[in-house]
Amino acid sequence: MATMAECRSALDRLSDNLAAAEGDVRGAAALDRSLSCHIRDLDITFTGRLADGRIRVTDTVEGPPREKAEIRLAMTGDDLVALVDGDLNFAKAWAAGRVRLEAGFRDLLKLRSLL
Repeated sequence: MATMAECRSALDRLSDNLAAAEGDVRGAAALDRSLSCHIRDLDITFTGRLADGRIRVTDTVEGPPREKAEIRLAMTGDDLVALVDGDLNFAKAWAAGRVRLEAGFRDLLKLRSLL
């Protein structure tokens, strides 16, 4: 099971990957939205913003997110690490129910290029 530090590191690596992206991925990452990532097996939530092509984690709280972010993710720590490492395909994990993504319809359309 991935630790909280490993999950935070994975989010930092994901942020770096988004910042270095080009084309459609860069456009999708250019949203300015509140973001939460609930790690179900650790029962913690990272909260922050997706802005300027980066994920900025501002807080870590115990349990599910206290406020409804504009973009909400939920998964296990191992799945987060595997996604960022490229060992788990997001679309397949989402279809299998391993990853949950919730956002407004327009945001989902923009975020689909990240999938």
